[in-house]
Order: sequence, then structure tokens, then C-alpha cells
Amino acid sequence: MRLISEFLDRLRTEDAVLITVASSRGSVPREAGTWMAVFADTLVATVGGGHLELDAIAHARTLLAQVPRPHDTAENLVRYALGPSLGQCCGGEVHLRFERVCASASAALAQRLADHLVPVALFGGGHVGKALVQVLGQLPMAVHWIDSRDEIFPAAVPAHVRTEHSEPVQAAVADLAPGSRVLIMSFSHAEDLSIVADCLARQRAQGDLPYIGLIGSKTKWATFRKRLEARGFTPAELDHVTCPIGVPGIQDKRPEIIAIAVAAQLLQVGPD
Repeated sequence: MRLISEFLDRLRTEDAVLITVASSRGSVPREAGTWMAVFADTLVATVGGGHLELDAIAHARTLLAQVPRPHDTAENLVRYALGPSLGQCCGGEVHLRFERVCASASAALAQRLADHLVPVALFGGGHVGKALVQVLGQLPMAVHWIDSRDEIFPAAVPAHVRTEHSEPVQAAVADLAPGSRVLIMSFSHAEDLSIVADCLARQRAQGDLPYIGLIGSKTKWATFRKRLEARGFTPAELDHVTCPIGVPGIQDKRPEIIAIAVAAQLLQVGPD
């Protein structure tokens, strides 16, 4: 995601304090795992705004102003009650972790922050696929973008998007990250069918693909469903496929609009 890259780029030249929501209780602005980086004169990301964030920034900059001691991680945990004392009516409780970090920690931080990204597998580099990559590239998602046509990918892609040429395209299903949300929109119905079949076979064996989405109409899915039933997939297994994809009620077929509707649906998928 862009914010992680922005944070790590800045960290090359100056120290920062990384603030992470360690835990929360009740009504709070952001969930556990949310982070922000505080530098001497700038901020990257947010832990929820308001007085909570103002107090957290002030504490972080106090840590930055201190001379670090050898082997001192400058880490501590602070409890914030989101009530009248902070001028926030949420009423919950947040524990924030403060860590002073420097350039030498970049690799470990990159891995740690990336571990919180939701894995998405996108099959297809057409108009909708390209629009989706731009939308998903702004969200906390790690996108694995796959196509059987190597020349289809643009020269530059957003951070946390990696491309793969796979021929046959369905061969990539076996190596998807556990918990992947799968979007299928290749250039041919034959490829789409093969990808869906391999995803369903993996779901049967491992149960680790919480969302399998296929672009297309109800008519397309009715045809696919008959062919997949003939391959031995049960009605319950086929019900795991979402087709059409995207939150309901949006009729606009422009790729950018479809991409937003599909991204919104992915955000509704629960923990794997």
C-alpha cells in the first residue's frame, strides 16, 4: 500500500515513532493493527484522529526528542480512555504502542506491516482488471495479479501488487496465499471456467479461499454452474461462488465503477 512505501521511504533519512493500536475495547475510531508514523515534521497514516491522535502525536514527538540509548527500543504502551478527558464521546478504550524506529528496521517493518494486508488474487488483465488494480492498490490489500498473457501488464503497478504470467492460467491457483479473495475475469470463458474449477477444488481440499468471485451475468453463471455440476461439484460448493460480482444496486458498467463496487464487496468479506 502507498502509505507503507511512503513511511519506509522517509525512514531512510530520519527516525520516526511508529504508533500501533495494540488493543481496543468498546467503541473506538480504529481497530487493532492500525498504525501511523510520526516524524519530526510530518505524519504518515492515522490512528483515528481527534484528541486521541493529537495526544498520541505529542507523546511520539517527546520520544523523538529524547536521545536514544544503545539497544533502547523506545517502546511503550499507553492506555487512552475515549471519554470526557479526551473530548471524545466514543466511550471505548485504546492501548497504543509507541516504538522509535530507524532505517535499519525497514525490512522487518515492511514485513510486519504487510502481514496485515488482505491477500487478493486477481485473474485477468483486461479493462476491469486494470481498473481494479488501481482501486485495490489504495486499500490494505496485497494483490497477486495473474494473466496468461505476459504482455498485458503495465510497466508500473501500485505498491503491494505483484504480477505473474501463468500458462495455463489456472496453474497459479495452487500457489495462492491462504485466505486469498479470488477475482476471476480473464479474457475467455474457457479460462474463467478452468480457474473457477481449480479454485473450487482447492476450497474443497483446504477451505482457505473465503471469497471466489466471477465477473459476468446470471446467465453466464447458470451455464458455468451446469458445467461444474457435471464435473462433480455439489450445490453447496457452487454456492461459494459469487457471480455477478460487486455490491448490488450499481448498474453502471464502466470499468472504474465496477472496480469500486467489487472493492466494496471485498471489504465486506469476513475473516478467513
